[in-house]
Amino acid sequence: MTTHTDGKRAATGAMIGLALGDALGFPAEFDDVPSILAKFGPWRGMELPKRAIVSDDTQMTLALGHALRTAMGRGLLTPKRLERPLREEFVDWYQSPQNNRAPGRTCLTACSLLKAEGRAWQEASRIESKGCGANMRVAPIGLAPGLSDEQRSGAAQLQSALTHGHPTALAASDLTAHAVHLLAQGTGPAELLGRLRSYADGNRTRYHHTWLGDLWTRSQDPTPEHFIARGWDECLEILGRLQEAVSTVSPETDPCLATGAGWVAEEAFATGLLCFLLFADDPVTALRRAACSSGDSDSIACLTGAFAGAWLGADAWPAQWADRIEYRAELLALGDLWDA
Repeated sequence: MTTHTDGKRAATGAMIGLALGDALGFPAEFDDVPSILAKFGPWRGMELPKRAIVSDDTQMTLALGHALRTAMGRGLLTPKRLERPLREEFVDWYQSPQNNRAPGRTCLTACSLLKAEGRAWQEASRIESKGCGANMRVAPIGLAPGLSDEQRSGAAQLQSALTHGHPTALAASDLTAHAVHLLAQGTGPAELLGRLRSYADGNRTRYHHTWLGDLWTRSQDPTPEHFIARGWDECLEILGRLQEAVSTVSPETDPCLATGAGWVAEEAFATGLLCFLLFADDPVTALRRAACSSGDSDSIACLTGAFAGAWLGADAWPAQWADRIEYRAELLALGDLWDA
């Protein structure tokens, strides 16, 4: 196994990286590639905006990070310990005047329902939605130290389920957190896809009853295993497409053509990971490729930045970019906590 872990500060690298990707992709989010090129020039020269403003992707990542810090500060991470601060942080984000960055409808609807005291979170969950809002924010769970595989998987799915309850949103969030964790721990890009495929295979029919409760009963599925397998099967399908794309795609073409536009969770995961794998040792170029894409550019680049930062660490990012990213102090505080 490649060891890339010695003092690299993976958590700081991933937190800064995801925010940089978000800020780079945000101005390009609803444009096609020709429009992005017309606006910003050649994609390999894309510059971080002078005011490096992020979208709801980074805001919700911070909300999750703060909730995780609170929960883990109270002892062993359990569903009950995580759910309350998660709910509070998501509702705070929902009500914040800063929540003006084109947030997704699923998050807004679910968070408005989570406000009601005494309502089970499963009633707020949008069971039909597998939008990328589920996994664009999950990186903290892959970075927090000392979690068991069961805690990491359960927490990744729970944080998704509070807003996006579709089984593919749950599985893609779990897979994203696992990828971030593997990269932070030193799994090399060459072996990553094989490890992710066996993880998806191994978890295909595993429903986390303690973390998800009766969420599955809100679907049309006959059993909880049938419910969750639908999500893992979509993730396994996109992993197959990703495996092929890594060896066949030209870095000069829009990555969304190979693995999807990223508006849904499994595509955001795959296209974000594709951009990282195409430029595994050139993180800034990976972010630029992700930002210059026809799909959900900020979420794709946000995920690319999390993967690249987890793999390469804090030194992956040029200081003149990292020093001016919005929410820098909060990102660094969480990174420092988990790197310690």
